[in-house]
Parts: sequence; structure tokens; C-alpha cells
Amino acid sequence: GAANDFPFTRHTHGPCHTAPAEIPNARFATVNAVLNNVSGEFKNNSRHTAPQLKNVDASLYPFVKKGKIDVSGGHHDAGDYSKYTINVAQLIHALVFAVDAFPGVGSLDNLGIPESGDGKSDLLQEAKWEADFLAKMQDADGGFFFLVYPRDREYEADVLPDHGDPQVVFPKNTSATAAAVAALAQTASSPLFKQQFPQEAADYLAKAKKGWDFLQRAISRYGRDGAYQRITHYGDEFMHDDELAWAAAELFLATGDKSYHADLLKNYDPANPATRRWTWWRLFEAYGCAARSYAFGARTKRLQPSQLDPPMLRKCEAEVLAAADDQIRFAQQNAYATSFPDPSKKFRNAGWYFPMEHAFDIAVGAQMSTGGASNTQSRDNQAILGNLNYEAGCNPVNISFLTGTGWRRQREIVHHYAQNDFQVLPPSGIPLGSIQDGFAYLEPYKKELGALTFPFDGDAKQPYPFYDRWGDSFNTTTEFVVPQQARALATAAYLFAQSGLKNQVWKSAEAKIAGIGSQVTVGQTIVVRLESGLPDFSRGRIVWEAKGMEPGILPAFPATFEFQAATSGLQWIEAEVLLRDGRRLFASYNFNSKR
Repeated sequence: GAANDFPFTRHTHGPCHTAPAEIPNARFATVNAVLNNVSGEFKNNSRHTAPQLKNVDASLYPFVKKGKIDVSGGHHDAGDYSKYTINVAQLIHALVFAVDAFPGVGSLDNLGIPESGDGKSDLLQEAKWEADFLAKMQDADGGFFFLVYPRDREYEADVLPDHGDPQVVFPKNTSATAAAVAALAQTASSPLFKQQFPQEAADYLAKAKKGWDFLQRAISRYGRDGAYQRITHYGDEFMHDDELAWAAAELFLATGDKSYHADLLKNYDPANPATRRWTWWRLFEAYGCAARSYAFGARTKRLQPSQLDPPMLRKCEAEVLAAADDQIRFAQQNAYATSFPDPSKKFRNAGWYFPMEHAFDIAVGAQMSTGGASNTQSRDNQAILGNLNYEAGCNPVNISFLTGTGWRRQREIVHHYAQNDFQVLPPSGIPLGSIQDGFAYLEPYKKELGALTFPFDGDAKQPYPFYDRWGDSFNTTTEFVVPQQARALATAAYLFAQSGLKNQVWKSAEAKIAGIGSQVTVGQTIVVRLESGLPDFSRGRIVWEAKGMEPGILPAFPATFEFQAATSGLQWIEAEVLLRDGRRLFASYNFNSKR
């Protein structure tokens, strides 16, 4: 048998995708086919005057590096194992912003990651893990590669990550480059990051400046619109305009250089509805990052108030406050206290809705005027908690939409690791879209699952109640991406920093499964128990899983479980404890059974 040391998960695998990725060329048939397919929507945008990036050779910015490059590290973007520069940058923004702007968050060193207890900010170290990867994605001319992807297919759907495919990088474009510039400059200018990681801060800022120079050469040669080549929908909502604004904002805040400031003031008006998604979703993607960072430029001690432009500052602050008010109003006008937006209700559309992501705007707005100590803080926190509670199970379907929590749990999620591991339940900590239209179209069922509901989900006159729709099935409209997860983590950290546990010292603990004898026969009933020296161990709940058995969720006291050896040969049983303060404890045991 073996015991896993907490804080590490029972869902373990070896190092993944550590081999250098290849720089593709015209001979990479799959890469060029994918590029041709995903870039085809460029023709739907009259402003897209650059040639289609239909293959590697069609790039306005040819690869300078050749052969293979190290792009290891970082986080998988979503349920797949790819890594998208645009989303990486937004993940970094949310975590660094939370450290700099949310009271007490930068001091958290007890979140249960391997670095906990080392005297440095846990959230900054998560951001650094991502930023170190992002820094590797820069070509020699300063541009940043668009993503890291499997070399010979689009998705590694049938393997665990440590047995993943050979990888490639996709060509550079200006939206990915500008996003990378912004994220690295923001991290480099974080006062706490500069204190804790001074060399990395200097390196990041140098890379950001080199990336900005790349962008200026591109715009000078091809024009502001003509420099942009669409690859996928990532970073395409406003072409590259929002990423360029964010890059200018962060470089100005990092350096005080007025040339960056002038570029920002010339090209970005936060009060313009055209800078919002669908004209109503405020602070969307990189425009939101730019407005947020500028509004807090002096508050986070990057610049003096006198260095900021007063009209621009007022507009950014107004947009931040209006975004918070939107999310609070959505929550207050919802029977279940979650910030599901009014316009989505109109169309009965709920794809990719994550409550704690939306609550991030509330947490940001709460800091605007009084650092979170205003008499409106109770209202703000109530709205945040409403979203947290909805995601955690206080909803009409009684399902927790954060894996690894709740008495009733979803087991089928859009996540390639979860699809290929040996456990029934997915890894803990994965956010799932918490409101859905209904069953997704699936092979081999086609529309059959949706047709089984009564009344029909989409019936025009008497549809199935919207908030009551849920199905334990593979549904891509509930799949997260890492910016959503990062904003949710930042929001949770904001709440945690207000709690009595914020100074709890992180301590690792061991657990073990006992009660299995040396001789086990097939069909034998076995009563196992989980043992741990952790003082509050009994005040939680345990998930038990064993080979050939449905998972069981039980109170941690008494910490016993009864099961039968399913087959002869190698068997396994695992236990995962969720404590009341959010910490986890894991144990596994392997044994052999005979007939």
C-alpha cells in the first residue's frame, strides 16, 4: 500500500509535455490544415484586411527560431492539454491583480500548493508558474507564438497528459503578442512580485518591451488594422484593439513612459459601448484588464496619482464600478442569488456561465473607493457569496458545480484527464458551467438525449424550467478555460483573506487506509478505515473509490467503508477527505485478490 502526502491530489500522473515543441513549416500537414480551417472566419470582418493566415507560410511574421523550443510549464488551458497565449495572459492578470488590489490576498501562503509555507505569496507563485511559461513563448523578433498544440491532431482525447502527443507552436499574431506583453509587464510592475522575484521581474519587463517593439514595427509596416491576422476566436472579439490597449496600459504603469500613455489615450475610450462585448458586457477580456489596471494604477503603488490622466481615470473607474453594479443587480434580481445576466435570460442561453468568474467584478468594485471597508461591503459580499453558494450546490438541481465538493457530484465532464484516468469521479477543483440550455449534441446519440426530456428544453411555449435543467453528460457549453478559473480563484482568495483562517499555518499531513488483510479473496467483504493524525480530521466528508465499485460519499466520522474485491488480480482503493476549511487529505492502497 501507499499513502499520498497532502496537499497532493490522488489524481496523479507523471510530468507531461516536457519534450521541446517543434516550429512548424509547410510540411506540417495537420498544422496547416487546422490553420486554414480556423482562420477562415476572417472574411466575416470587413476590418480584417490582412491576408488569411491559412498556413504557416501565409503568416506576416515568419518564424525566426527554427527546430525545437522548450515551452514546458504553465497550465492546461481547459479540458484539453493545449496552452493558449491569450488565455494564459488573462489568467496572470487576474491573479496578479488580486494580489496587488485585494486586501490581504498577497499575504496568503497557506492555499495548499507545493510552495505553501515558503514565505512567498501563493497566488503570485501560481501566476509566476504561468508567466515563466509565457516568457518561453517569445520568438527572437519579439513576437509571441499563438499557442502550443498537438502536432498531428487537434485534441489528445484518448491519452493521459504524461502520455501526450508531440507538440508544436502556432504562428505569431499581434493579439497574442500584445496580451503577452501586457501580462508580463503587469507582473513585472507588481510591487510584491518585484520584492519577492526581482530578477524575474526585470526579465519579464525586458521581454514586454521587446514585444511592444515588435508590435510597433508591425503596425508601422501594415497599418493598425492590416497588422492583425485572425487565427481562432481567441483574442478576436475586438481584433487586437483590446490587447493593444492593455499592453499600452501595463507598460505605462510599469515604466511611467509617456509614449505608452499617449498610445493608450489615443486608442481606448472605456466609455464607448463598442469596447463592451455585445455593447453590454463590461470589462470583457483585455479591455477589462486595461480599465482595471489603469483604475488601480495609483492604488497599487505603480504610479503617482498625478501621472494618470484624470478624464481617463474617471472613465476607467466608472466602468469598473458599473461592471460591479451590473453583477450585483443580476444577483439581486435572481431567485437563486447568482449573477446570471439579464440579456442571456431573454434568449434562454446559458453557455459557459461560471458564477465566481462574474463575482470577480464585484470584488474589484468593492475596492474602488474605500479599499473594501465601505458600508457597501456587506452588499458586495452578499452578492459574492450568493454566487459562491450557487456554484457550491445551493441551486435547484442540488449539484455542486465545482468538482470534489458537495454530497451530490457530477462525474462526466469535458476534461481529457478525467476521460482517461481510472477513477470514476473527475479531479477535484474543476469549475463547471452551472446553468445549461440542456443536453449537448453528442456522438453517437446525436440529439437523442435532448429529445428524452419532457417538457422539451427548447419548447417555445412551455419549456422545461430553465434553472432546473441539468444532465450528467459531456457538454462543451459547461467547459471552463483558465481565465475563468483564475478569476474564480481570485474571488475566493478575496473572501478567504477576510476570514479567520487567513493566517492559519499550512501543514502537510499524512493519511493511510487500514483494514485490508494479507489474504483477500474475490467477493470478500472488507471494512477499511482511514487514519490520520490531523486534529480536525473527523469533521469532513470522504469520497471512497475502489476498482469496479461506484464511488461512495460518507461523513468522515466514523471513517470506515465497506466494499468487496471485484475481481482477481491487482486491486486499488482510494479515499479523499474534504475538511471544513477546504483542505484535503488523500490516501490510496493497492492489494491483490485471489479466487
